[in-house]
Amino acid sequence: MSQPPEAAWVPSPAQRDRDAYRRRRSRRDASVATLATVVLLGGLALVVVSSPGWPRVQSTFFSGFHFAASWRDVLSAFWVNVSMFLIAEPIILVLALLIAVVRGTRAPVLFPVRLLAVLFTDMLRGIPTILLVLLLGFGMPALGLQGVPTSLYFWALTALVLSYSAYVAEVLRAGIESIHPSQIASARTLGLSRTQTLRHVIVPQGVRRVIPPLLNDFVSLQKDTALVSVVAIFDAVYTARDYGAYNFNYTPYVVAALLFIALTVPLARFTDWLSARARRREVAGSW
Repeated sequence: MSQPPEAAWVPSPAQRDRDAYRRRRSRRDASVATLATVVLLGGLALVVVSSPGWPRVQSTFFSGFHFAASWRDVLSAFWVNVSMFLIAEPIILVLALLIAVVRGTRAPVLFPVRLLAVLFTDMLRGIPTILLVLLLGFGMPALGLQGVPTSLYFWALTALVLSYSAYVAEVLRAGIESIHPSQIASARTLGLSRTQTLRHVIVPQGVRRVIPPLLNDFVSLQKDTALVSVVAIFDAVYTARDYGAYNFNYTPYVVAALLFIALTVPLARFTDWLSARARRREVAGSW
C-alpha cells in the first residue's frame, strides 16, 4: 500500500511575522551600526585634520613622495620580520610544549628538570623582550666563544624564541592542567601507560583548548619581530629609520606599520573566529 506524499511545510502566520520582525531588526541594527561608525570615524578624522599641527604631520608622516620612494626597500626588509616569525613559531611550539610537560611531571627524579623549567619561565617572563634582544644580540657575540654563532640575526631570533617560549609554555600548561582527572583514569583503565596517556589523551585535548590564546601570542610575536631593529638588523623598522635619518621624513614608519597590519589583522580575525567557534561548541555541548 503506497504512502500518501507528505505535504510541504508551510510556516504559520505567527512564524512569518517573527521572521519579518527579525529581518527588520537586522536591517535597523546594520543601519545604526553603519551610521555610528561613519560618525565616529568622521569625527576623529575631522579632529585630526583640523588640528593646528596637521600640515606638518601630514608632510612628515604621510608624504606621497617619500611613500613611493621608500616602500620597495621597506617591503624588501619586511621579509626579515616574516622569516623570523616563520622560523621562530615552530621552535617555540616544540620548546614550550616540552617545558609545559616537564612542569606537569610529578616524579621525584625529575625534580631538577622541573625546577629548571620553573626558573626558565619565571626569569624569561620577567625580562622585557627588548632587553633580551639587546643582551643576547650584543652580549653573546662579544664573548668570542669558539663555535658560537656571532650573527645578530641568530641571537635576535634566539631572544624571541626564549622569551615567547616562556609565555607559550604557561598557556600550554594551563590547557594540559584543564583536562579532568577522569580522562587520565579512563586512559589508564584502558591499559595506556603514562607516556601514552600524555601523548594520546592529555596533550591533544589540552592544546585544542588553548588554540585561540596560542594564536594570540603568535600575533604578538609577529609584531615583536620589529624589536630586532634595536641591534641594527635591517628589518622593516630599521630600514624605515635609516631612510628617515637621511631624508628627515617619517613616512617609511607608516609604510612599515601598514605592512605589519596587513599581516597581523588576518591572523587576529582568524583567532577571533576560532574563539567564537569554541564558544559555540561549548554552548552546544552544555545542553
